[in-house]
Amino acid sequence: MRPFGGALRARVNAASTIMRNGPKIVQQKRFLSIHEYLSMDLLNSYGIATPKSIPAKSAEEAFEVAKKFGGKGMVIKAQVLAGGRGKGHFDSGLQGGVHLIKTPEEARDYAKKMIGNKLITKQTGAGGRICNAVMLAEARPPAHEYYVALLNDRQSQLPVLIASNQGGMSIEDVAKENPDAIITTPIDLQKGLDQQSALDIAKKLGFSSEKQEKQAADTFIKLYKLFKEKDATQVEINPMAESKDGEVLCMDAKLGFDDNAVEIRQPDIAKLRDPTQEDPDEVEAGTRGLNFIKLDGDIGCLVNGAGLAMATMDVVKLNGGNPANFLDIGGGADAEAMKLAFKLLLSADPKALFVNVFGGIVSSGKVAEALVEAAKSISKDVNIDIVARLRGNQESDAKKVIENFDQTSGVKIHPVFDLDEAAKLVVSLADKARAKA
Repeated sequence: MRPFGGALRARVNAASTIMRNGPKIVQQKRFLSIHEYLSMDLLNSYGIATPKSIPAKSAEEAFEVAKKFGGKGMVIKAQVLAGGRGKGHFDSGLQGGVHLIKTPEEARDYAKKMIGNKLITKQTGAGGRICNAVMLAEARPPAHEYYVALLNDRQSQLPVLIASNQGGMSIEDVAKENPDAIITTPIDLQKGLDQQSALDIAKKLGFSSEKQEKQAADTFIKLYKLFKEKDATQVEINPMAESKDGEVLCMDAKLGFDDNAVEIRQPDIAKLRDPTQEDPDEVEAGTRGLNFIKLDGDIGCLVNGAGLAMATMDVVKLNGGNPANFLDIGGGADAEAMKLAFKLLLSADPKALFVNVFGGIVSSGKVAEALVEAAKSISKDVNIDIVARLRGNQESDAKKVIENFDQTSGVKIHPVFDLDEAAKLVVSLADKARAKA
């Protein structure tokens, strides 16, 4: 089980698991994440207590929203889908994406420096991520902060509730420095999270009185109900706080959902997606039914099927190369989809391309035809080697199509039918291209 780090932010997928110490994923698209203010609304719809929170999408709107708080202390938070906002910085020069404010004028001034600018954090990379809104929340000083998360545990194949009395900080650091401070509770799929189990967890966390223990237990049960009913992959509350006025509140929330389930069963959640927070290439790929995830290597990989994608990246790594991406064309690959796939692959400036397709549902011959058409479309502008391993249904047709391709152009296609040989060749070609650069 990997309950911490990337898993909590829905950034670790099967590709990174199979690649062990391989390239870091820059962006992941399997799991839908939503903004904090939307997460707070969803928590409230389940009767979960949070500080009063209202979004604003302009500086003037932030000013008007702040006036509604009636002079109470407030927190203004940049709405960007990335962790570490408080320690980040804006390209406008503003330090920090979370600030304590007292007046509507301060809200307006901070919003001006946040909205329309990019926030750079450890998770966004140097390019940052655009901030299109802020959230103003009432300041509720905590007496103590806790950590709570609901996740799916691969090992037990059950949902688990993870809790710690050391909240408000990096749970990864807590796990490393004081693992005993983390309580992991598997939840039976049939019975759910019962009152007694929730109360036992609350008692272990050490709330100040029986009243707060019951409030916390009630919150755990409602969080699990949300997790189950909304097809969530992650419900992370950091911190959950016992406020100085004696209330148990979810002060911050990160919610993630399974894309496939959302598209079919959760249309209300699907509407909450913010494509401005996603990589534009990955968004474009999705419009053509392609699954595309950027990595930081220099060998572009085009495959059909997630399992083959992982095996392809693994064999590239084993032979000393670094994949530049995870690109799954799925069960179909017409010429237009293949051209888009090439555009996406080339956007990372790869040194070589590896096309590894098994003809099952899709015909290898048809893939070869689409591959050749796509290669022709870029041959005048690009010099690159493509190693093509097309096996299975109609592989003899695929071989003939590739043999007829004009190898005198800037693009050269090398048909190789053994997987390990193909991987060795593409790594070698990438090495040579890198040496020439």
